[in-house]
Amino acid sequence: MAAIARRLVMVLLLITMVGSLGIASAQEQSAGQDMKDAGHSTKKAAKKTGQNIKKGSKKATHKAVKKTKQGAEKVEDKTAPEPK
Repeated sequence: MAAIARRLVMVLLLITMVGSLGIASAQEQSAGQDMKDAGHSTKKAAKKTGQNIKKGSKKATHKAVKKTKQGAEKVEDKTAPEPK
């Protein structure tokens, strides 16, 4: 009876050890995948930021050109000779 109990305890211990190894390896793979996901997210954020900066710069440049033209027209109107 004691021998059967020892074998049963050994089998349960072995099953527990094997199960814990499987969980540990699953967590390691998960950590690696988390790192990859973080890298992809960083790349996406950097691309989006770059696109938004480009869009904002283009908008600001166009507005500056428009205001410069308006100022030039005002100066031209003021410096034009009056008709006699």
